[in-house]
Amino acid sequence: MDEQSMSEEQMETLRYPVGRFVPPVKYDKTWKANAIDSIRYLPRNIESAIENMDENFLNTSYRPGGWTVHQLIHHIADSHINAYVRFKLALTEDIPVIKTYEQSLWALLPDVKTNPVNISITLLYALHTRWVSLLDQMSDADYDRKLFHPDQQKEVSLWEMLAQYDWHCRHHLAHIMHAREQF
Repeated sequence: MDEQSMSEEQMETLRYPVGRFVPPVKYDKTWKANAIDSIRYLPRNIESAIENMDENFLNTSYRPGGWTVHQLIHHIADSHINAYVRFKLALTEDIPVIKTYEQSLWALLPDVKTNPVNISITLLYALHTRWVSLLDQMSDADYDRKLFHPDQQKEVSLWEMLAQYDWHCRHHLAHIMHAREQF
């Protein structure tokens, strides 16, 4: 099925399989533990999701007009590198203005095209180990710290950043799982 023959609702479901990001109304200890676990287990979950899949699968798009699974895995690594740096900036500076990046263009760069996905999965294991170590040791006051997101033109707390990356993990894992089901 191509993009033109799909309804807007079908395309929305494929784009946002876990729904669009909506920050929680309340952040509590249980929510925080679950959000951190989402980040903690993502590398393993991605590795399991692509287990026994070949290059044809990795070159499959999760939706018409969307990235391939190969591009998606490299995107997750790129995005989470930026997230980790953003957390560290917010913890060490007073409302830093973060650097944004053109993720759609990053997905087209030569390193994405030529490197196998295991490079980014290995990177995610190491990066998430460091990131989760930081997240586990942050106090509630640390999570109250903010950064300024120029695209959104607003200050964003680290609570909301944690929520965004919890969502990001679930969102893209669902894309990979959908591609696997369709393969």
